Amino acid sequence: MERLNTKLYLQNCYIMKENERLRKAALLLNQENQALLSELKHRLAKSAAAGAGAGNNNSSNGAAAAAAANRASPKPGIDAAPLAQAGGKGKPAPKPK
Repeated sequence: MERLNTKLYLQNCYIMKENERLRKAALLLNQENQALLSELKHRLAKSAAAGAGAGNNNSSNGAAAAAAANRASPKPGIDAAPLAQAGGKGKPAPKPK
């Protein structure tokens, strides 16, 4: 029984470590996504302003692209608090004696 408990404890530790690694990777991907979205919005605004300044009345394509860029939403779970901040559930169980 004690051996099974130890095995389960080690599996739990491994799963929590992997979860933390994946959470960090997801956070980095989300930050990269937000930076790319910001750059896209900046470029669309710049091209729309250049088109309006040149007297181009056909700005529907730029407006549609800007609207599409504004629809981007964060993925669920990415912005969730880390386990350590969510009531201490991310802490490993005490070692069995």
